[in-house]
Amino acid sequence: MRILGISGTIVGSKTGIAVKQALASIQQHYPDIDTAFLDLKQYDLQFCDGRDPATYTGDTRKVIDIVSSADFYLIGTPIFQSSIPGVLKNLFDLVPVDALYNKVMGFIATGGTYQHYLVVENQLKPIAGYFRAFVAPSYVYLHDDHFNSEKAIVDQEVLQRLDKLAHEVVFMQQRLKS
Repeated sequence: MRILGISGTIVGSKTGIAVKQALASIQQHYPDIDTAFLDLKQYDLQFCDGRDPATYTGDTRKVIDIVSSADFYLIGTPIFQSSIPGVLKNLFDLVPVDALYNKVMGFIATGGTYQHYLVVENQLKPIAGYFRAFVAPSYVYLHDDHFNSEKAIVDQEVLQRLDKLAHEVVFMQQRLKS
């Protein structure tokens, strides 16, 4: 079983830090699960132009394959202007619909206001629904206040919620795929 953590941004580091924290919890509690981290900053993705995903090349093809081959996901996104960044939306547009069908997704979001948590409910969950993916009931939203000046997560409640989300996606994956 392979879980893929995705940092759905090309700027900043807090989203990736939060996703890696949840992946570390899975590594600690479920050593038999293979964990991988996809940082979209590390790839030069082409914009989706409606063609067959199999025809993309280079980094775009590599990322499509990485996402398609995972069994379940922890998807992280910053919230900009009350929405997900274009790079994450582009990733969703690039990946074939059947690649995410019946797979478990957990969401982690970061933002600068306390109201932006609603983006998970109003944007990410409907996207997952389009793919017919299973969505973990919990998600974690982190505000800038949850990090210290070195960008480490310092809020113990948030760390517990990341741990709970990690357990939740594993539980769902194990039950749905057994």
